[in-house]
Amino acid sequence: MKTVKAAVIGCGSWGRNHARVYRELPDVELAAVSDLNPQTAQQIGERYGAAHHTNPKLIIEDPDIDLISICTPTVTHADLAIAAIEAGKHILVEKPMTNIVPEAKRLIRAAEKHHTKLAVGFVERYNPAVQETIKRVNEGEIGDVILALSRRVSRSPGRIGDVGVVKDLAIHDIDIVDHLFGDQAKSVFAVAGSIQHKFEDYAQININYGKNRNAIVSTNWLTPRRIRTLVLTGTEGIINVEYTTQQITIENNAQLTQPYLPYQEPLMLELKSLTDAVRDDTQPQVTGEDGLRALRICEAALQSAKTGRQVKLA
Repeated sequence: MKTVKAAVIGCGSWGRNHARVYRELPDVELAAVSDLNPQTAQQIGERYGAAHHTNPKLIIEDPDIDLISICTPTVTHADLAIAAIEAGKHILVEKPMTNIVPEAKRLIRAAEKHHTKLAVGFVERYNPAVQETIKRVNEGEIGDVILALSRRVSRSPGRIGDVGVVKDLAIHDIDIVDHLFGDQAKSVFAVAGSIQHKFEDYAQININYGKNRNAIVSTNWLTPRRIRTLVLTGTEGIINVEYTTQQITIENNAQLTQPYLPYQEPLMLELKSLTDAVRDDTQPQVTGEDGLRALRICEAALQSAKTGRQVKLA
């Protein structure tokens, strides 16, 4: 079996997890890491037995590297991803895939032109509870889903990056409900603001999918404890999802059940799925188009919150 040679650009709190997982996956070699901080690059490189650089071009231009995870600040995603794609690399770019929608479209076009794989880091899609929920919904276990209610809140992160809570946290749930509903969102109305941060630190987002179907996403950096939940209401029952414990409950008029789901690390499942796609020349499970759809909804939510008006998408 071919060994996939992977690299990581950006070794902050999340990028170093990418490096660890690539090192642990079978038939994958962590070839190199890069970070602007030379101490960080050296520490992660030496920890996992990989070459380490401060200049990402050395990774992008390395002909032996097949796949690159881009885990840098959002505003740098587009330029790094385009350079990697043009060098023939398959890439995973962390969420949000770019800072603005036009950049996301550029990435998609570039990947199509150069025949490289473009995946977006929506790690919650690989949460066993989410995967089981998607399976049950697709099997019609709760009928037609008409309402999704998500809550993703926590206290303030240690370091605020270059996006607010909508693109940092809510985007995970936006991607999941968008995938579950299947259709393009019709409109978005949101309330958001900033109490303690430069960017928005709370938001209530209502996404309309037509045919009386809605998703409500509640998110903030103001809650003392971490909460990650999703409730799906269908015509024949509901599903409650607990992201953190990776458990779901399914309830209808006759019974309540809780299937047993062994704990698995979502990032491990995500990067295994991607390296398998690279090795087998198949489509990534989460694509650039998925990243673009979620980013469009995020931007619409921020525009709605700014103007106080509903933003139509279709």
